Order: sequence, then C-alpha cells, then structure tokens
Amino acid sequence: MKEGKVLLKYYAFTVPNVSILAGSILGVLFVLGVKVELALGLFALLYGIMLLIIHVIVYPQFRRELLYRLGLLGSTLLTGIGAFLLLKALRGFF
Repeated sequence: MKEGKVLLKYYAFTVPNVSILAGSILGVLFVLGVKVELALGLFALLYGIMLLIIHVIVYPQFRRELLYRLGLLGSTLLTGIGAFLLLKALRGFF
C-alpha cells in the first residue's frame, strides 16, 4: 500500500508539468492557425509520449501497482489516438 502512495505523489508532481507543456504546445498550434484535427493529433501524440516516458522511468519500482497499469494503459491509448488523428489529418495533405 505504501508503494501506491509514493506513486500517487510522484504523479502529482510530474503529470501537471507535462500537462502544462503539452497544453502550451496545443495553444501555440491554435495560434498559428493549424487545422484542428492536425493540432489535436499532435497534442495527443506528444502528450501520450511524454506520459509514456514518465511510466518508463518508474517501471522497475511500480510495475505491479494497479495505478501504474491504469496510467500506462491510458497513456498508451492517448498515444494511439494521437497517431490515428495525426495520420488522418495528414492523409488530406498527400
């Protein structure tokens, strides 16, 4: 149980920083006038990759925790959805 609290505190300090960075990238893409589907695809892909990096860092210690597995599943889905949206948006360019 103590491991889960440590993981929760780690997420509380790292995920908001990643969220702010990914959100600022999304904002810049909107200001630049990038197509919404392309901007959301890039945002989801980058955000998912950054979250996956966090999960790779803590893998050795927390791989058996349910919270870790749920977070890993969520960030993997986010990365997949981002790649799908990005490919769908780029298909219109070619």
